[in-house]
Amino acid sequence: MAPLTSDPTTLLLVALLAYLLGSVPFGIVITRAMGLGDLRQIGSGNIGATNVLRTGNKAAAAATLVLDAAKGGIAVLIARAMVGEDAAQVAALASFLGHLFPVWLRFKGGKGVATFLGTLLALSWPIGLACCATWLVAAALGRISSLAALVAAASSTFWMLALGQGRMLFLGIILTLLVFWRHSANIQRLRAGTEPKIGQK
Repeated sequence: MAPLTSDPTTLLLVALLAYLLGSVPFGIVITRAMGLGDLRQIGSGNIGATNVLRTGNKAAAAATLVLDAAKGGIAVLIARAMVGEDAAQVAALASFLGHLFPVWLRFKGGKGVATFLGTLLALSWPIGLACCATWLVAAALGRISSLAALVAAASSTFWMLALGQGRMLFLGIILTLLVFWRHSANIQRLRAGTEPKIGQK
């Protein structure tokens, strides 16, 4: 199929569809399907994989991680294939916002780390892999998921410049700022030394 023209109406439609895909709260869907209760009443109340892990079910946490990343990546890949690169970046931002502010949960969503990484992998897999590796190293050293997320997000703009993807820089800055904003409470706990470690209930 030939790419469609990336006029404002098309980009708006891409943004809407990507937002709806990003809004799917896989953490809640999976925990309910597996009889683990309402995720919003567990741990931090967050709908992401880190909080799913606090249920003690690693399979549920892994499934949430993969699906939350996939919904961002799929939105990007479809938009790129059908419209073009501008639409891919629009889809990345819209799907990320969908996870942060899902219409299905009265706009109270997650912190977006998995979706952030999924969109980067789809936009430019070398940058996505570099950010995933940064997260893994930071998580291994600090054993704190939120700290690893902040380090990975902050590193994304560096990787974009280092790997010659300056066209993504503006989007990368916006996504990074959103990640930091959604982690504001975590940042306060990190400063106070009270942020829970990975796997801690």
